[in-house]
Amino acid sequence: MELVQISPARTAPAPKPEWLKARAPVGENYHSLKQLARSLGLHTVCESAQCPNIGECWHHKTATFMMLGNLCTRRCGFCAVPKGRPEPIDFDEPRRVAQAVATLGLQHAVITSVNRDDDLVGGARAFALVIHEIRRQAPGCRVEVLIPDFQGNQEAIRAVVEARPDVLNHNTESVPRLYRVVRSGARYERSLRLLELSKEISPAGITKSGVMVGLGEETAELLQVFRDLAAVDCDILTIGQYLRPSRHHLPMARLYTPREFADLKTEALRMGFRHVESGPLVRSSYHAHEQAASTGLTVVA
Repeated sequence: MELVQISPARTAPAPKPEWLKARAPVGENYHSLKQLARSLGLHTVCESAQCPNIGECWHHKTATFMMLGNLCTRRCGFCAVPKGRPEPIDFDEPRRVAQAVATLGLQHAVITSVNRDDDLVGGARAFALVIHEIRRQAPGCRVEVLIPDFQGNQEAIRAVVEARPDVLNHNTESVPRLYRVVRSGARYERSLRLLELSKEISPAGITKSGVMVGLGEETAELLQVFRDLAAVDCDILTIGQYLRPSRHHLPMARLYTPREFADLKTEALRMGFRHVESGPLVRSSYHAHEQAASTGLTVVA
């Protein structure tokens, strides 16, 4: 009897729907911005977190600078930023970030960082320094900071808020039920309290938060997160699709359609947010300058 070898059929990956296709990172602006970041020894979350909008944003000379090194002390299941034991905080980095902002002539700068649970107050000090440095080197530029939770340390939070960023952003990321697997080391109530405390310290300050969808949450859970954020007077909400960075990260439960994102935006706006950015490729800093402008924000002198 002749044996017939049967090769297992290979299942081709399903093509991305049109609404998930982003512009490829090419062009003069992309390469010049990359060279500028390298020359100043800076990191961008655009690269470290594998943001799908890097092509569009860098084409328009918009980048989100990531301070405090490129190694995070937490191991969140969704995040592509490298993890490990970081080097000591470089307190000259804020000056170099401001230099890059000034060189690019930005009108709205977004600054974030890895988690530095090894030095909470030092990390907050670096954020305060970069706000002051941008105001010194690039007067007229709005400053948005996307900060970690600082483990709820009020001294650290106060240091950042009292430096008066134009927008203070802290992402909620997911629903409470999924926090243990999605946000290692974080606490949902702690994130809400950070946003609430920011408003207590600076009632006129603009606060912002972001949520990912597609990790297995229910619609009712999402809407409750929106209500919780509205209850602490969060001004801006961003809603975007979770995209799995690699097979080592959390699997994606499902893709939301553009219609579902539009419906979520409608529901959130009914809750009183001043601006809601909702869409498959939306990330915290995506169109950040437009989000801030829509609130009527003027530059802090």
